[in-house]
Amino acid sequence: MNRIRLGILFFIFLVLLFIIIKFGTPIKNSSPAKPKPISITLQKKTASNINFSKEKIIYDVKIGKINLGIAEFTYLGQSLNKGRLLNEMLMKTRLKKFTDTDRIFSDPITLLPVIVEREISKLFSREKITEEYDQKNFTVTINKTVGLETETTVIQKDGPIHNVILLPHYVRRIKDLNIGKTITVNLPTRKLELKLTSIENIKTPAGLIQAYHFESTPKQIEIWVSADSRKIPLKIESSGLLGYTMLMKKYIADFTN
Repeated sequence: MNRIRLGILFFIFLVLLFIIIKFGTPIKNSSPAKPKPISITLQKKTASNINFSKEKIIYDVKIGKINLGIAEFTYLGQSLNKGRLLNEMLMKTRLKKFTDTDRIFSDPITLLPVIVEREISKLFSREKITEEYDQKNFTVTINKTVGLETETTVIQKDGPIHNVILLPHYVRRIKDLNIGKTITVNLPTRKLELKLTSIENIKTPAGLIQAYHFESTPKQIEIWVSADSRKIPLKIESSGLLGYTMLMKKYIADFTN
């Protein structure tokens, strides 16, 4: 009888040991995670009143759960371009057998685009595109070069013209963000209404972060920026034919007074 009991106890012990190894130890605290501050790397920090002089945001680019590559947005500071002092920004997207590099010069006050220099490298081809924005006359002149051929297109709009890459940074400059806040976005090929619809927590590699959520009408783009003083663009979703998601994985800032 004792041998039978010992055998049963030993069997139960083996079953419990298997469960622990297979599934891990039980979670003691199952309460929902609290929003975390964004994890950033400070390369240089001075006294209390801080302004960004340089900034880099690295994103994972996905379609559904499929990771396609990364995108890096870098604010390079201000530089002279054709006699004007402009903001200089670089957006580089690297996917498998595809690279898209956009160097964007924008007005420091309005953050509207002035010049965009774009280079697209595919498996068997390369394109160079230059966009020159005339924000006084509401036109954009697009020169597209493929091989030895250049095609020029001039687009006329009914107001100031935006750039889709700059949109997350355009909305982060808005001072008073209240639910329902709406702005008109005039892109070269379409016109949108971008509305702040909610404040919500989103998952990022940096943790659970509270964010302002913007949605466009018609439904083509969604933007989440952190609900703090920095308003860091955390997530961008496109609802086009090849809808994609950009989710922040790393943020690096260089501070000066």
